[in-house]
Amino acid sequence: MKKPLRLIPRSLFGRMLAIAALSTGLALLFAGITIGNVLERFVMGGLDERLDAQVAVLARAVRPDATLDRTRAVDLPEFGVPGSDWSWQVEGPAGRVDSGTTRPLPPITPPITPPAPKPAPPIDATAPARLPDPEGPPRPPGPGGSDDHALHAGDTRDRGGQRLHSRTLDVATPRGTVTITAIGPRRIVEEPLREAMIPLLGSLALLGVGLALATLLQLRFGLRPLRDLRTSLAAVRAGTERHVPDDQPGELQPLVTELNALIDQNAAGLAHARQHVANLAHGLKTPLAALSLKLAEANADNNVRDMVDQIDRRVRHHLGRARADATGGARTRTPIAPAVDDLVAVLRRIHADRPMALDIAIPAELAVAIDPQDLDEMIGNLLDNAWRHARSTLAISAAATDGVVTLEVADDGEGLDDTAMAQAMLPGRRLDERGDGHGFGLSITRELAELNGGTVTLDRSAALGGLLVRLALPQRR
Repeated sequence: MKKPLRLIPRSLFGRMLAIAALSTGLALLFAGITIGNVLERFVMGGLDERLDAQVAVLARAVRPDATLDRTRAVDLPEFGVPGSDWSWQVEGPAGRVDSGTTRPLPPITPPITPPAPKPAPPIDATAPARLPDPEGPPRPPGPGGSDDHALHAGDTRDRGGQRLHSRTLDVATPRGTVTITAIGPRRIVEEPLREAMIPLLGSLALLGVGLALATLLQLRFGLRPLRDLRTSLAAVRAGTERHVPDDQPGELQPLVTELNALIDQNAAGLAHARQHVANLAHGLKTPLAALSLKLAEANADNNVRDMVDQIDRRVRHHLGRARADATGGARTRTPIAPAVDDLVAVLRRIHADRPMALDIAIPAELAVAIDPQDLDEMIGNLLDNAWRHARSTLAISAAATDGVVTLEVADDGEGLDDTAMAQAMLPGRRLDERGDGHGFGLSITRELAELNGGTVTLDRSAALGGLLVRLALPQRR
């Protein structure tokens, strides 16, 4: 079954990076659109001024009878050139007049109809139309001009698909409204705008890259205390440190205080529990020893004596657990190689009837953060089991990776299948009834390893073909 796609990253780094990338992208997009609009308005203002100047010239040439005085209808540069995209047209009650261009003028987008002008007083029809001039010569219509509110923009395309831009002014005369339109090509706006937008977009892209690098640097630097906190907690778990350092940023200080309080509380509770277990185990050892002597004197049945021996091993097991420090407090630095050498020497004497070839590869400087007695009990159980079930060869090796020491004990025996491996870790479970074992070796080793922050796993040895036991423990440098 496929896992559902997560839209929100699980890590703080991923979440903050996603938020920064989204906000930066939106900001750059907004900046690009805003600057582009400003540039377009600026360039379009230049085109509108040229069109408005032509409209102003034509407006002054309109007579009161709605006709156009061609002597005053001067064509500004570029207007009226045959075949060009610059043109004008005047349309009113007297008919339609254009700039004389050979290219037919396309229909213009109809402008918004302005409010109806107030009736003008009678004017001599023979006199030319005059615009109000209270303060001197009239300003030409256009941005900021007196007739700015009366001018309307429009857009269309010519027969070849070229985009055109127009400015339109309605002039009121006694005979009716005369509509004056000046038309120019939009390419004179689009080309400069395109030339300006290319470097602008390039600059925004470089700015985005710079902001991305700055964000990555900020996140790496800002989240460093969290990585340091993880390292400190690993040191506490490994036993090299007792507490997490208090010198932390203000946001992490309350968390560190609670962690250290929890460590102290667990240490105190564990010490209290260990003391109770140790007292109970020591209290049982004396009666068990006396019972064992009584049974020996009475020549009791071997099964009964075997049951007493199992109880004694249980007591020793809980004594070993009482010695373990589950909080990862300060532990002894215990080298592995000397412990293995001593145990091998003892097992050679115990199993003198089963000579064994040993291949030992353990660096001399390798050490673990484990009590020496716990380490001896764990390795002793593993070696004793391997010695019992091996045919002729044992391989013992150890190596350190990422602060964890892994000890491997392999034999050339028959090995175990997956089901048997799971059952072998259960307390009191014996898979082989031969010999005098009681089935507690692997379970004791596993519990001691877990209490010391380690693990025990079973596998099949690829080199020898028998059982391979891996004991992983925290390294102590």
